[in-house]
Amino acid sequence: MTTADMDRDQLAERTVRVLAGVVQRDPQTLHQDTRLFADLGMDSTNALELLMTLEDEFGFEFDPETLESRHLETVGSLTDYIVEQAGG
Repeated sequence: MTTADMDRDQLAERTVRVLAGVVQRDPQTLHQDTRLFADLGMDSTNALELLMTLEDEFGFEFDPETLESRHLETVGSLTDYIVEQAGG
């Protein structure tokens, strides 16, 4: 199954799993409204690691022209961005 064939729930589950690994948290504690920087204490280094790991997980590169800070606000906004990129 390719990333484009996955629904939002499947993409969200994989995103949370990857994020949990990067920030060393239990995936069950992460929700769509969990803030990446404020709640999880991420910094720019963690964000870069997260993006690179997500690229490996999903098999595509994020477009730096479309990636904005608002996409990294919450788990939900990151998932929405991944869904957008997977469909494009």
